[in-house]
Amino acid sequence: MFNNIPPITRNIIIINVIMFIATFFLPHLDDILAAYYPFSPNFRSWQIITHMFMHGGYMHIIFNMFTLFSFGPILEQVLGEKKYLILYFVSGLGAFALYNLWNFVEVQQVSAALENLGVNVADIYTQASISYTGNVGANIKTPEQVELFKTLYSILRSPMLGASGAIFGVIAAFAALYPNAKIMIMFIPVPVKVKYILPIIIVVSIFLGFSGNVGGIAHFAHVGGALVGFLLAMIWKKKLYRTH
Repeated sequence: MFNNIPPITRNIIIINVIMFIATFFLPHLDDILAAYYPFSPNFRSWQIITHMFMHGGYMHIIFNMFTLFSFGPILEQVLGEKKYLILYFVSGLGAFALYNLWNFVEVQQVSAALENLGVNVADIYTQASISYTGNVGANIKTPEQVELFKTLYSILRSPMLGASGAIFGVIAAFAALYPNAKIMIMFIPVPVKVKYILPIIIVVSIFLGFSGNVGGIAHFAHVGGALVGFLLAMIWKKKLYRTH
């Protein structure tokens, strides 16, 4: 059955599984390949791509790969391998961009607040390095400083990882091309048209992203991936169904 999956989707799944297994033997692989905030001392240029192949746990990779298996083959056959590959990776880049644009806004606000409280923000950047071995937060004293320090430190030190952004682009592209297709989702016992499901997912993701109720999930990455995937599909859709 696995051999019947189109080559691009199949190879993406294989690479993701290999990288997930590799993290058990190389526990620091996430530090190198997951994507940190671009101005973090831990950021490396290749992470923009490699973070799409890293996952944080069994359920994370199982859900992502099952979703890709469900939607990817159809799009790969309809769009062709080249456009499908562009869709996948550009959606992943869009996810990275929107997520870190939000991070940038938050970092600027938090940094300004810390500086107004007399905290040297450059020291926090140094302490956020994964290679730093000194005393973290030594000069942070007041409760207000502590909360702001934790926020900035977390952004600089917490990587983004997973194929979710790219896969949200695939789902959104499917919705753009087949809006009336019905799919089953958890907690809803009847098939629902994808054109109704996608907007709900996007609105909920935006709400959770703004509310700060992230739960370790990069909600704005999902939104960024979905927006890019939808736009690409709408551009290609005009040529895809053009009659001669």
